[in-house]
Formats: sequence, C-alpha cells, structure tokens
Amino acid sequence: MAGVIRKYPGLGLLAKAAMLAAFVGLGAGISSAQPLVARTDQQQRDALPSSAMKHAATMAAATPAISDVKPARRAAATGPYYVDFRARTAATYGHAFVWYGKTGEKQVEVAGLAPAGDEVPYILGHIMFVPSETGATYGDLDEQYLTASYRVYLSEADAKKVFAYIKRQQESSPLWNAATTNCTAFIGRIATFMGLNAPFHLLKPEEYVNKLRELNGGRKTVQLEPGRG
Repeated sequence: MAGVIRKYPGLGLLAKAAMLAAFVGLGAGISSAQPLVARTDQQQRDALPSSAMKHAATMAAATPAISDVKPARRAAATGPYYVDFRARTAATYGHAFVWYGKTGEKQVEVAGLAPAGDEVPYILGHIMFVPSETGATYGDLDEQYLTASYRVYLSEADAKKVFAYIKRQQESSPLWNAATTNCTAFIGRIATFMGLNAPFHLLKPEEYVNKLRELNGGRKTVQLEPGRG
C-alpha cells in the first residue's frame, strides 16, 4: 500500500481526507449519544400507562426517607448474674468488698469484711483479732468513693452456688485482723471459689482489685467446675 501511495501521491491526500471525515463523524455520534438516551427514557416514561405512574407515586410517598427511619428499640438486658469485686476510698488505705446480684435489677447485695464499730476496733485490729461485720458499710453503695471494679458474669446455676458461698463466708467470719483475715483476703476467697486467680491479700484494696483483673486477663465470665458448691 505504501508503494502505491508513493507511485500515486494523490492517493495519500485522499486517504487523509477520508480518515478526517471518519473522526468527525465518530465525534458527532458520541456527543449525541447522551441526549439520545435521555430522549429514549423520556419516551418510555411517556409510554407508561397512567395507572402505573400513579402506583409509582404512591410507593414513593409511602417509603420514608433514610433520615426518617428510626432504629428499633432494643430490649433491656435482664441477665446474667454477676459478682463485682470492688474497692473504695476509706480513712486509711481503703476497703474491698463485693456486689452481687442479677444484671438489669437495681437491687444489689453487698458483702465484705470490716471491723465492727468505730476507730478503736480498727486500730486494735492491727495487733489482734477484733469482732467483724460482713455486710454493707458506709460508702459501699456510693459510686463517688469507688476506686476499682472488676465484674464477672455467671450462669443462673453457678450464681446460686457462688451466692450461697458468699453468705457462708459472711456467717463464718466473725473476726477481723489487718494482717490476716482482712477485706482483701475475704474477697480473695470468693474469687478462688469462682475459679479465678487471686493475688496476695496484703495489697491495698484498689491495687488488689486491679491485680485480680490482671491475673485473670480481664475475663468477663466464669463457669464453675462440676461438683463445686
């Protein structure tokens, strides 16, 4: 083909003219494609029966906008059961105790080990055994005094066993001593019964609860071994 063009130079000019015309025609076709589609869509809408148009309008009105859709309200959680190992501030180094009960219920049981009475039994309890109390003490129910908390959840069957064990510990702990039968040792026995790893009891209550969480990897649930309780 190249040899023919060299032999007949006029053919080259004719080929270039033909290619230019093709490009012009292709551009015109592309530029008119979108209006053509638009006209076709309009024609299809015009061809729809009026009943179909009314149905489409009704459906559009019945469908709420995305911003108007409200999420479904979730049902309040009612379980499972829990034991919450807690620490709070006190006059000296603080106090450790447990809350226990059922999630979703306001009522909470409190158990802990503390010297009964005023400051005198507390001071004497650092050198000897003194009478104790094992229920709620001042500040145990007040969140503003809370310094640490580690809550663990249980099934209903396991909770019955753990709660019964807590009450037995309350009934069998008539004495308090700062170095031996103190508040951290008391909640440590509960943790051990539940299968948790308990730290050494001679830690400040806040440190004890945080260490308890750390030793158990922050686990949120426990399951008692068969036969426990």
